[in-house]
Amino acid sequence: MTKDLIAMLLAGGMGSRLNILVSKRAKPALPFGAIYRIIDFTLSNIANSHIDVVGVLTQYKPLSLMEHLDGGRPWDLFGRTRLVEILPPKTGEEISDWYKGTSDAIYQNIGFIDDFGPELVLIVSGDHIYSMDYNELITFHREHQAEATICLVRVPPEDVQHFGIAETDGKGRINSWIEKPKSSKSNLASMGVYLFNRSRLVEMLNRAARSGGTDFARDIIPPLLKRKRVFGYVFNGYWRDVGTIQAYWQTNMDMLQPDSGLDVKNWNIKTNLAAKGEVGDRPSTYIARASSVANSLIARGCVIQGKVSNSVLSPGVSVGKGAEIIDSIIFHDTTIGARSLVQSSIIDKLVNVGSSARIGVGESLPNKRFPKHLAKGISIIGKGATVASGISVGKNCIIMPDAQLVSAKHKIVRSGSTI
Repeated sequence: MTKDLIAMLLAGGMGSRLNILVSKRAKPALPFGAIYRIIDFTLSNIANSHIDVVGVLTQYKPLSLMEHLDGGRPWDLFGRTRLVEILPPKTGEEISDWYKGTSDAIYQNIGFIDDFGPELVLIVSGDHIYSMDYNELITFHREHQAEATICLVRVPPEDVQHFGIAETDGKGRINSWIEKPKSSKSNLASMGVYLFNRSRLVEMLNRAARSGGTDFARDIIPPLLKRKRVFGYVFNGYWRDVGTIQAYWQTNMDMLQPDSGLDVKNWNIKTNLAAKGEVGDRPSTYIARASSVANSLIARGCVIQGKVSNSVLSPGVSVGKGAEIIDSIIFHDTTIGARSLVQSSIIDKLVNVGSSARIGVGESLPNKRFPKHLAKGISIIGKGATVASGISVGKNCIIMPDAQLVSAKHKIVRSGSTI
């Protein structure tokens, strides 16, 4: 089976800045927007662009991600001519067998690419929230007779330090590239979306491998710019890198703002609703007469007996009588006890919050162990944890997965604490 174009989806990153939210799952498998996973957005872009062969490169804790993908069926990427292939590292007993970086991951799977003999190879990341018709990128690439095209998006000047930054000439050709500069005249940041002529990609991957190179931004793009036709395709739609807790929280909140640009309904985003723990055969959500819900996204199977405002609740969340959820994200099958308060928090799956507990209260002090991860007031509660009745948890706190806050010594968890 030959194809003009195939996609390679990088989905093996650890996402360490998301802290305990990715301690038991790969970053692309992180729940988003009540019923989705982060990877759904890139996979839906691929399916909506009628690209029907996808290699998904996994590595870090891939089991829930693999279950969610279900061979591509939810995206209609399954059949005689359609394929989603999981491509884990060909690991032996040596850690050196693991993918060492983005370009190394593609290099180790040149054989998969060659099996289809494509003219073009689309390389995408599974950890961004956006909607894009890749056919527009393909047209741009061919019209400019490019050998490689990098998708670029404008970011605020203060954010250039987090991205690879390109400068382009009047025709869109990239003439300089700086990786994560402290400051830059340009604010055109790489989206982590690349389109390559296969022959040039294979040449550059082999060249990088011989010199020990492992990363696209560092080891593929700079030498390519010196002598080849590399262009920048500027994307003007909504795009967010949800690699930090603050960015992840804010992007979920964008789903509640009609003018944010994040429009899942019209983007035609698909997901696996039948996977274990997802929507499946859950009953309709029950909202009690005495409760209230304002500007929130509530999935099926929830029971709401308290107040929910400006929040995102995944399937099976229970909110007790008199409880209040404000500016928060609650994952699947978590229980919030009666008269409890949860504000500016992210609570993972299967968490049990007892009655009259308070989470996300007090002064905002940076987390002592992870000040770069949590400093703007958001607290996170790990999967399977218990916060017993009457316990108070401050701001910028981390409660580890399966932690049991049930004793008197945890009656007050001060802001910035990690337990």
